[in-house]
Amino acid sequence: MLTIGELASYAGVTVRAVRHYHAKGLLPEPERDHSGYRRYDAGALVELIKIRTLAEAGVPLARVRELLQADAGELAAAVAEIDERLQAEIRERQRHRERLARLTAGDNLVLPPEVVEFLDRLRALGVDERIVQVERDGWIPLAAHSPERVPEWTARKRKQIADPHLIDFYLTLGQALDWTDDDPRLVELADQLASHLTHMADEHGEDYVDDTDIEPPFARLMDTLAFTTAPPARRLIELLQKRGWTGWTKLERVDRTRGPTGTQQ
Repeated sequence: MLTIGELASYAGVTVRAVRHYHAKGLLPEPERDHSGYRRYDAGALVELIKIRTLAEAGVPLARVRELLQADAGELAAAVAEIDERLQAEIRERQRHRERLARLTAGDNLVLPPEVVEFLDRLRALGVDERIVQVERDGWIPLAAHSPERVPEWTARKRKQIADPHLIDFYLTLGQALDWTDDDPRLVELADQLASHLTHMADEHGEDYVDDTDIEPPFARLMDTLAFTTAPPARRLIELLQKRGWTGWTKLERVDRTRGPTGTQQ
């Protein structure tokens, strides 16, 4: 006969666990002997090992009693069901691990692969990381708003940044982040960008310059995000409007006597 300590030791559990199983009604409590101690037989040890095995396999204690009393067929079916649940939990935990891994991957966390590739291309071309961040922050809501159009937009962007003139603009804009609003170099930058936009529009059509088809309120929201991240952008847009273009997220050609959408000013 075994004391509770010996029983727990042989079964590989703690005395506290044995008492917990008693309280749950999983392991019957033996009567005390004449010395006031509970003594356990080999049958109790076998039952305790079964309880421990089921519990360690992830079986809720509420089901352990049911399985202890099940016949071979019922036990096999129950074990298969529990195994299926555990596999589902493993898959879900794996997905959690993948999400955690992406936390260290920066852009990969919230952006489609096409956008990540585009941002990496800007970095490879030497574009200031602050400008890359402005691009990234703009892409996050844009990709969430219209995910189906991301491949189309990124394809056009990749084609555009193959133009050395546009890359020169990106490189200069990175320098402009450290300029004040009254820096005359912003005027030169506005001239450069307006000339490039007009050239692209004349050669490829205005849809080539911008075809995002997003609602004006959303475009204004994204403009605000860009202006917060890169303050010179707001001054640059003011200068561009005098040169025939308006907008940041949604660029449009301006008629000097009519608004960007053709309405009288």
